Amino acid sequence: MSEMEGEHDSASESGVVIEVGESLNVESLKVDVPTQSANLTQTEAELEECTDSQEVKVEIRSLSTAGQETQSASALTGLSQGGFSQHESEIIKTSVNVGNATATVKILLMPEGHMMTMAFTIGLTTQDLKIHFASELRVPSDIIQITLNGQDVDDHQTLMGLGVQPHGTVQFEMSSLDPENYPIKPVKPQHAECSMPDVITVRVQTDVNTFQDVVVEIERATLKKPFLGGYSHKVTKTEYHHAAVQTIPRRRPDRGVEMFSRDTQTVELKSQAQQCTVNTSTQMTKIGCYVSNMKDKLITPGTYITADEFHSKRLKAVIKIQTYFRRWQAMQLTAQLRLDKELHLAWAEREERRKTEEKEEQIRAEYHRRMNPEKKEDFALLYSALEKWRQEEVARINASLSEAERKAALCALLEQETQFISSIGCHHIAARERNQEKAVQAFLDKCAAPKTWRAFDGIMTQMDTPQSIRAKELRDLYSSINLQYFSQEERLDVLLTLKHTVKEHDCKLTQQIVELIDREADLLRRGVKESNLEGLRKRISTLFLQYIKTPTFNPQVAKLLHVPQDPTQLRKNIYFCRGCTNYLHSTEFTLTTSMQVVGLCRRCSELDNEAQRREDFSHYKTILKCLRKTEAEYSPDAKITYLLQEQDLRYLVDVLWGAQCALSAWNDLHDLVLVRWDRQWEWSPWNCILLTKDKVAQHHKVENIEKAYSVPFIRNIKHKHTLARKYFSQFPMMAEHLHDVDSKPAAHSDLLVTKPITMATKKHQ
Repeated sequence: MSEMEGEHDSASESGVVIEVGESLNVESLKVDVPTQSANLTQTEAELEECTDSQEVKVEIRSLSTAGQETQSASALTGLSQGGFSQHESEIIKTSVNVGNATATVKILLMPEGHMMTMAFTIGLTTQDLKIHFASELRVPSDIIQITLNGQDVDDHQTLMGLGVQPHGTVQFEMSSLDPENYPIKPVKPQHAECSMPDVITVRVQTDVNTFQDVVVEIERATLKKPFLGGYSHKVTKTEYHHAAVQTIPRRRPDRGVEMFSRDTQTVELKSQAQQCTVNTSTQMTKIGCYVSNMKDKLITPGTYITADEFHSKRLKAVIKIQTYFRRWQAMQLTAQLRLDKELHLAWAEREERRKTEEKEEQIRAEYHRRMNPEKKEDFALLYSALEKWRQEEVARINASLSEAERKAALCALLEQETQFISSIGCHHIAARERNQEKAVQAFLDKCAAPKTWRAFDGIMTQMDTPQSIRAKELRDLYSSINLQYFSQEERLDVLLTLKHTVKEHDCKLTQQIVELIDREADLLRRGVKESNLEGLRKRISTLFLQYIKTPTFNPQVAKLLHVPQDPTQLRKNIYFCRGCTNYLHSTEFTLTTSMQVVGLCRRCSELDNEAQRREDFSHYKTILKCLRKTEAEYSPDAKITYLLQEQDLRYLVDVLWGAQCALSAWNDLHDLVLVRWDRQWEWSPWNCILLTKDKVAQHHKVENIEKAYSVPFIRNIKHKHTLARKYFSQFPMMAEHLHDVDSKPAAHSDLLVTKPITMATKKHQ
């Protein structure tokens, strides 16, 4: 039991007697602790067993009103008429009001172990206690469980029924039936520094022989009294503090309207001279008056300091302060420089690590592209590497061998090159098959995709149409017939579903599919191996894919076919390829800015590159893609970057700029990018510079090009711009952009070696 609980028990069970006058004042309470057992509070059963010789004191919960006194007096009169004595009447009066007597109830909150102490009338039930503590602890009353000595207490039992005596003490344990959602925790803050109990019982004397018990509930102070100052007595050294009220200030009601008063915002100033009326004097020793000199102090004059000495001393102090201050400034500066150096070294280390990781990632990606080629660029990289290897071997053979040995070595080199080409061809065929399967699956998914649009609230809405549902059914059926490791029954079910689907339309294609389905079903019933049925199943899959691509059977596919169904549209944008001698759409041809007539299609151009030049444009394609992305951020209306192709960019990078950075001469194409020379004008071949990715950020910070770069460097850049204008002026599509450049004011005209050349373009036949 804690000290607080001990003090409360001593206050509630010891029968504290407090004598007061007409008005009750807490500061004037006088406590008298009786030692005889006759003064203790007794229960109703003990009152009935009292003899006439025993003294019984009437316990009153609070100050009774006039109505209560009348009711008690009438009850006492009725009992007196029954033949009871005055002493017995007081006992009966006490037993009648025993239900209104109070008792101290201690609640031990489990499992926190916090003790709550309150005063309740013993006529209350356990359900009343639950309702009260539910509002105090902010939990539902139905989840509160109260136990006494380890046993549950029923809700209808009263404190009197549990054996609680008036002004007695009882301790319950309270726990929660749902501790996870509704834990039992005290709401009021703890006051560990206060050892006062929560409830005390005070007995006051209202008359000569009349006493009354008052239950006083201790209210914890939530506000700390402010220190308002004070004064100290000079003689006794006693400190007196200004008093502060302990009542919580009343809060003004909120009227809902913000009020402003002119009186609180205006200050009136008044100046008035006053003369102090307090006169002071000193008393000296004289005849007839003795003044003690025990506390007097002897003051002797010190050394006189002249003005020069004073100013010299101040100057030395100022110099000393400045010395320490400058020392502190130097320490701060060196600490900042040291911190900047550490940050710079850390940044340099991170940049070096980043560059190393990017280089390693680039090498891994290129190695993966060579070992597992999938795209056209991957095979172009293989053929380019093969051509470089062949040229190096030819140069080595020509330099080290001669005549017959040279011819034999060249024949062996040709045979080895043939094997490499054959290996690359095998990879190309396998990749084409994989890409074909992916393309077919993507085509079917695109046909079966529902219609989507964005609503006003930003949510994407999807809608399935009868055509998309039909395409989805055909896609699922196509995926089913291409699945492997089906049992015989499952395969027959799929073939039967496919047969019923294609028999909806009677044509030559559906008849062939039905015939092949019947043939496979007959072979499956005969027990033919699946390896012997691969060709037949491939024919069924190919014919069914052709069935899906027919708009008559699948209307959704009409929007995705490259070949228009209307024959009149075939005459638009159709060109003849001189390589494969086929008429193809314009999208099948590669067009450059220097092209005058349409020549070879894309496929023939790739075959010609693989057979003769074996050039790899992947690096230039990456540079062009990065350039287009950067210019789109600067200006969405940029056009020149989309007119250039990989071949044009290759001339610009390799021929004009020498495939190296203009500032650092770095020649790794993975790290080079093309940016604007003057940021105020749109990018063009005559307004660009080739830099590394690290130098780009430094170039963009330049505000004045003339001050940032030297004159020879600017002349060199302008010379390259002039050559670029001369080369690209031959292309008809660049003519209008050249005229736009001529209309702009010339920048750095005094630094140019040659003036811009304007050439008239002529049409080549």
